[in-house]
Amino acid sequence: MLGISTGTETIVLLASEPETRRLISQMLSLAGYTVREASDGAEALRQIEAGIHTADLLLADIAAPAMSGGDLAERLKQQYPNLRVLLTAELRDDQAIQNALPGGAQILAKPFSPGALMSKVREVLDGPFACAAARQAAASGGYPTAG
Repeated sequence: MLGISTGTETIVLLASEPETRRLISQMLSLAGYTVREASDGAEALRQIEAGIHTADLLLADIAAPAMSGGDLAERLKQQYPNLRVLLTAELRDDQAIQNALPGGAQILAKPFSPGALMSKVREVLDGPFACAAARQAAASGGYPTAG
C-alpha cells in the first residue's frame, strides 16, 4: 500500500458505532494490523485481560458509553504499562480533553482521514514509551501477562 503506514501489531479497537468500528477495522486490517473489535469498554477489557492476544495498542473513542476510552486506558495502563493508547475525540473543548487523557495517551481529532489514522497509529506505536515501567517491560522482553 503505497504511502500508507503499515504494521503487524495487534490493536484493540473500541468504537460503539458498528459502522465506524467496521470501517476503521477494515482500514487497519488492510494495512497489516491484527484488529480485535470491541463495542464497549467491558468487552475491550475482557479481550485484553484474557491474554489470548497480546495487545500493542488500544484505539478507543474517548466518549465510548459505559466505560469511556479514557477510563479504560487509565485502568489498563496500571496493569499493562507498555500498552500504547490512542484516543479519538471530537475536539470541542481541547483543554478539557487534554486534562482527561491518561498518562502517555495521545489523541486523534475526529473526523479524521484514513491517512491521518494510519500515520497516527504508526506514530504512537513507534513513539517512546511514556513511563519507566513500560521501558523496563520492553527491555525485559515484552508484555506483562494477565492473571
